[in-house]
Amino acid sequence: MKAFTLIIIAVLYSLEGFSQTDSLRLKQKNTDNIILEQSFIDSSKQKDVGDLISKIFTKKASSTKTQPTKKLSISVIPSAGYTLTTGFAADLTGNGAFFTTSDHHENLSVVDGDLSYDVKLQKIFVSRSEIWTNNNSYKITSDIRWQEFPEDTYGIGTTTLPANADPLLFFYTKVYATLYKKIVPDADYYLGLGYNLDHHYNIKETGIQSKMTTDFKTYGGAAATTSSGVNINFLYDSRKNTINALNGIYANITYTQNLIWLCSNSNWEQLQLDFRKYIKVSQRSNNVLALWSFVWLTKGNPPYLDLPYTGGDTFNNTGRGYIQGRFTGRDMLYIESEYRFGITPNGLIGGVLFANAESLTELKTNAFETVAPGAGAGLRIKVNKHSNTNVSIDYGFGIHGSHGFFVNLGEVF
Repeated sequence: MKAFTLIIIAVLYSLEGFSQTDSLRLKQKNTDNIILEQSFIDSSKQKDVGDLISKIFTKKASSTKTQPTKKLSISVIPSAGYTLTTGFAADLTGNGAFFTTSDHHENLSVVDGDLSYDVKLQKIFVSRSEIWTNNNSYKITSDIRWQEFPEDTYGIGTTTLPANADPLLFFYTKVYATLYKKIVPDADYYLGLGYNLDHHYNIKETGIQSKMTTDFKTYGGAAATTSSGVNINFLYDSRKNTINALNGIYANITYTQNLIWLCSNSNWEQLQLDFRKYIKVSQRSNNVLALWSFVWLTKGNPPYLDLPYTGGDTFNNTGRGYIQGRFTGRDMLYIESEYRFGITPNGLIGGVLFANAESLTELKTNAFETVAPGAGAGLRIKVNKHSNTNVSIDYGFGIHGSHGFFVNLGEVF
């Protein structure tokens, strides 16, 4: 009940100021376009990793003139390192940021991708996109991935212990696509319709726990499962840059109906409510207070691997401080706050402080019984000043000794 109260407070706070924001944007549409242009074009005062490399290997100082508009800003980061979820891993992550029209009367579109291989033998390919059309009349999103994913499951609920770790091996194919249409002229309200496919196959319990009666077995774990259905969305999005928002509000309500006639194993439903608010704390800096609340509810009989879980959001970022899949349940409540601040005046290096809390329902009672908190700090390194893309390197910790590094290209939310 305490977890539910925390989430509701966060949701209400996130919704605060919707009408006020719309009123201001109607009055300042031209001003917004000027600010948007300055954010992505006149970046001569900012520095990124490319400027640093250029300064090291060239004798002439870089020009301070305003840079010409780039049709496409690309950030690619090959890396080798360690995170709590992957262990030691080799990774290639990139994104492309662009405007779909020459006059930039729409939000910045983004296509990102990730290839990863690690010592846990996890093989991952992910491609996600968010494309805006002229005047933000339409928005198209997609999430396509293939994974060979050995992963520990700890049972259902937030009271599970690390000693309950039960290794699962599975393959996963995901295809999500949604088309949004603006429903209020000169405002940021959208309705969307899309399709979701989650297919897990060759699912095997591979550890000592597999010889015992695990929550996976009790729930009815199968060797292969398919969830296939349609989604209906309501979206409000006043952010200008989804890679690194400096202000604005994002609110997305998604209802998904999985259907047997679309080849789903069963008819079941899920509801996701994703609310984010970004508050620029000073006009003299890009320091931002970011707030995030996420509610994930199910009804019916979802497959075990399609239940809500830590790190199960679109970008796998809920629950910093815990390994992906650490907590699983039929329903999930989540809240997070983060303070983002600059360290160097040229924007090359920044930092964050964050705290979060999650609660997932228990297997026997199907109730929220406890909360798992997480917290930590991190560095931000600017890799593309035109799209305002940072490499995020965070260290987080949670209960029962959980701790580790978490790495992203772009902000966590």
